[in-house]
Amino acid sequence: MTTTAGQETPPRAGTGQGSLLRPAPGKDEWPQTRLGRFLLTAEKATGRTFADYEDAWAWSVEDLEGFWQLVWDESRIIAHTPPERVLGRREMPGAEWFPGATLNYSEHVVRALRDRGDGVVLKARSQTRAAIDWTGNRLIEEIGRLQAGYRRLGLVAGDRVAGYLPNTPEALAAYLAAAGLGLVWAAVPPEMGPRSAIDRLGQLDPKLLIALDGYRWGARDVLRLAELEEIRAALPGTAVVLLRYLDPNAEVPGGVETYESLRSEAGAFEAVPVPFAHPLTVLFSSGTTGRPKAIVHSHGGILLEHSKAIPLQFDLGPEDLAYWYTTTGWMVWTLMVSSLLTGCGLVLVDGDPGWPALDGEWSQWAVAAETGATYLASGSAYLAACAKAGLRPGGVWDLSRLREINCSGSPLSAEAAEWVYDAVSPTVLLGPTSGGTDVCTAFVGGTFLTAVRAGEMSCRALGADVEAWSPEGGPAPVGEPGELVVRQPMPSMPAGFWGPDGAQRYRDSYFHTFDGVWCHGDWLVHTGDGGWMITGRSDATLNRGGVRLGTAEFYAVLDQAPGVADSMVLHFEDGSGMGKLVLAVVPREPGGEPAALVASLKSLIRSQLSPRHVPDVILTVPSVPRSSIGKRLEVPLKRIVLGAAAEDVVDKGVLVDPDGLAATVAAIRAALGAE
Repeated sequence: MTTTAGQETPPRAGTGQGSLLRPAPGKDEWPQTRLGRFLLTAEKATGRTFADYEDAWAWSVEDLEGFWQLVWDESRIIAHTPPERVLGRREMPGAEWFPGATLNYSEHVVRALRDRGDGVVLKARSQTRAAIDWTGNRLIEEIGRLQAGYRRLGLVAGDRVAGYLPNTPEALAAYLAAAGLGLVWAAVPPEMGPRSAIDRLGQLDPKLLIALDGYRWGARDVLRLAELEEIRAALPGTAVVLLRYLDPNAEVPGGVETYESLRSEAGAFEAVPVPFAHPLTVLFSSGTTGRPKAIVHSHGGILLEHSKAIPLQFDLGPEDLAYWYTTTGWMVWTLMVSSLLTGCGLVLVDGDPGWPALDGEWSQWAVAAETGATYLASGSAYLAACAKAGLRPGGVWDLSRLREINCSGSPLSAEAAEWVYDAVSPTVLLGPTSGGTDVCTAFVGGTFLTAVRAGEMSCRALGADVEAWSPEGGPAPVGEPGELVVRQPMPSMPAGFWGPDGAQRYRDSYFHTFDGVWCHGDWLVHTGDGGWMITGRSDATLNRGGVRLGTAEFYAVLDQAPGVADSMVLHFEDGSGMGKLVLAVVPREPGGEPAALVASLKSLIRSQLSPRHVPDVILTVPSVPRSSIGKRLEVPLKRIVLGAAAEDVVDKGVLVDPDGLAATVAAIRAALGAE
C-alpha cells in the first residue's frame, strides 16, 4: 500500500455500501505524505503519540489552540504585526481568531508564485479561445498591472470589486490583485442571468465590475453585452471594465473601460496588511431558500483554513497540478485558487465537459490526461453520470499521473465509488467530501492516511469539531442520522453576512437549533466502521410513521436504476402520520411505457431498501430542479408544489433547467390531486 498512483497493493474488490476500496496505510508510511509528516511533527511538539488519524483528529479539537498554532507555524504565516494569542473570544457566533495580527492572503500566494518563477503555474483550457499557459512570473505581472489599474480608479481597502467572469487566468489575477490591496472580491459566473447577478452583487454596492462580452458553451455562443447593460443599470455607481473574451473586436459600450486599458500600466505587487478578520471575498449561497446570503470570508480565516486543507487533507504541493472543475461562483473556485499557496499548479477549464459527448475531448478525463493533472476535483453527479454511461476512462486516456480524485456537490453512491476503482484507476485516492460555502472548506472527507470505503467519507477534517447530534442535543447513535453540528469555532466560519441585517441572518442560519453550536442543516451518519455519510438535508428528510428516511439512500438506488435519467423524492405530510411519498422520475427514453417503469421501480426500491421506502406516487416529469453544481433542490420544489411562488423560493438563475420547473410542478400537483 502506497500513496501514489501506479504502485502496488490494489484495493479489495468492492461489494457494495461500506466495502473497503483502499486500506489505510501503516504508520511507517506516514512520512510519505504531508499530512503524515505534519502529524509526526505534532507528536514531537506535544509529546503525544497518535495511533491513527482518528487519534490525531481528537487531539486537534481537544487542543484547538495548539493545533491551529502549529498550522500557523508550519505554514510560515507572514504577520506584519504578531497575534496576541490564537483565540480571543471563543463563543459562537463571533469567535475571534489571532487578535492583533495583520496579514494579507495574496502575499502568501505571491510568495509561492515567486518560487515557481518561469515554471508554468496555470494551464487554461477554454471552449471560447485557444489554450493559455502562464508562468508564476507572468501571473505576478498580471496581478501588479491590475493593482495599478485599481489604484488609478481610486479604489481603497474595503471597496468591493465584482467579477462577472468565467474561470480564466484574468479572473484569478483580478481576485488576487484585489485581495493584495485589501479590496473585497465577489464573483458570479456569466451563466447567471442579469436578475441573478443583480440579486447578489447589488447587495455589495461594488465600486468596480469586471465583466465579459460573452463565452462559448460547447458549440453555442452565449452573448452577454445586453445582460451587462441591465446589470449596469442596476449598479449606477459602479465603474465597469469589459474583458473581450468571446469576440476580441467586440464593440465597447459607452462609459466602459476595456480590460486591456485596466492592465496597461506595469506595477509591482503590493500587499496591504489587514486584520485577520478583514473581508477577503464574499461568497453567495445558492439562493434556493430565498434571497442569496452574502457570506463574508476573511483574509486570515481563508488563509489559515486553506493552509491546512490544501496541503494536509488534499496533500497538494509544488509537484502537483490540480484540476478543479468549477465556476467562479462556487466555493470550490476559492479553494482552487488557494492551491497556489502550496506551490501547486492549476488547470483552469471554462466549458461544457459533456461536449461533444460525455467521453469527448472536453470530458474531465480528457482534459486531465492532456494537461497531466495529478489531482481532479469533480462533482459526484459527474462521476455518477460517467459510471451510468459505462465509461472506462482509465482504458481510454493516460491518467497515470492522476493520484487523487475529490468529489462534492452531493453524496457519492457506493456504486459510483466502486466504478472509480474499476474503470479509472485501482490505486487512486478517492476522497468524497462534504462542506459548505458557509465555511469554504470540508467538514468531512478523505485523506491519504484513512481507508476508502464505498459510499462513505472516511474522516472529519482536522480542527473541525464535527458530530452528528440527535434532536436532544447529544451524539446520535452510531448508524442513525443526526444533525451535522460543529461544537467549536473554525477560522473560516464567516466573518458575517453582508448588509444591515447580516448579523441576525447569520445567527438565524446556523445557531437557531442549538445555542452556541453551529448547525449546518445536513443529516450526518457515523457508520459502524468509523466512516461518515451525508443522507440529505435535514429539512428534506422524509418521515414515514415516525421513521426518518434520508433522501440519499433513495438516490443511491435510483441513480443506478435502468431507464432513469434523473429523479427526486419528496414527502408531503398529512394527518395519517405516514404522509405521501412522491417519486418524480425523468425517464431515460421519453415516450416509453410509464406503467412498466413504475412497476420496475417499486420492485427495485422494495428489494434494495424496504417496503417502507416504496413511494405512494411515482410519476414521470420532464426534469427535476438541480443547481449548477448538481445539487437536487427538494425543499424548494416541495414549497412551490404546496403553493409558494417560485420567485420567492428559488433563484432560477442557479437552475440547470429553469424552463422545466413549471411543468414539473404541474405534474406533481396533478398526481397528488389524483390520489
